Amino acid sequence: MAEKTAVMVCGHGSRDEAAVREFESVARGLRGRLPQFDVDYGFLEFATPIIRTGLDALRARGATRILAVPGMLFAAGHAKNDIPSVLNAYQARNDGVEILYGRELGIDPKMIRAAGSRIEEALAAAGGDVSREKTLLMVVGRGASDPDANSNVAKITRLLWEGLGFGWAETAYSGVTFPLVEPGLEHAARLGYARIVVFPYFLFTGILVKRIYDYTDRVAARHPEIEFIKAGYLNDHPLVLDTFAERVHDILDGPNAMNCQLCKYREQVLGFESEVGLAQESHHHHVEGINAAAHDHGHDHHHPYPHADHPLGPRSMKKD
Repeated sequence: MAEKTAVMVCGHGSRDEAAVREFESVARGLRGRLPQFDVDYGFLEFATPIIRTGLDALRARGATRILAVPGMLFAAGHAKNDIPSVLNAYQARNDGVEILYGRELGIDPKMIRAAGSRIEEALAAAGGDVSREKTLLMVVGRGASDPDANSNVAKITRLLWEGLGFGWAETAYSGVTFPLVEPGLEHAARLGYARIVVFPYFLFTGILVKRIYDYTDRVAARHPEIEFIKAGYLNDHPLVLDTFAERVHDILDGPNAMNCQLCKYREQVLGFESEVGLAQESHHHHVEGINAAAHDHGHDHHHPYPHADHPLGPRSMKKD
């Protein structure tokens, strides 16, 4: 029997229906870029289909080799542990199917250009004659208990700052680490810039993106002397879809290296030395699908975050 290769896009999942629809839109966009492959998708939690269901569908349509890519910006716990655990367990239970795992979107020139275009769109919509030099850029990342992923957000910030020529730039996070959005924006407001652009470096909408915008409004109300501009998140920007397609091709003929060089489970990353050698396991097996409302997503499944009591975080943004 001839080998049939298919593609599986593995998402985290969200309780936000719009975020799930946006992920489905990315899967559709990927089908258009990879017409030679059968493409399906699934989620770790909070939404259906779960990853296993998507894999079942591909197998039922004759796939014998599946190229799986994480639908995530950076490699933190979900991409490094949870998705591989699900894929490995599936492969072990199903003879005759080979699953090859790709890398996250990561720091990529195309992703930076996509981010830059979202920021440029927001500036164009705002109008006015405030110069770039008098504008501060605030990039907001998801935030993780993985310092490698958090440092990537800071690198994105620097590349956008330098590439677009802003007067200053800061990085904040929506949860798990520090600083959170509100203290980050309050700090930025003291730096004397006429305009602050808030850009969520997120793939999809959801409760956290909405809260980022809510906290922006809250800080803006306290600082009427500063113009606050809310930029759109990445979503299905064509360059994002191009990067996804490239990650699939990387599995077959490119540099398909997951970023484990700075992985806290392998190396003694500063402050996280006690986590070297922890078992690679998914904490999502009991919450797959939509019956996950009771799942506590405190991100301390494997090990407590060493700065859990930091005054500027790291609890996720809460609705008052």
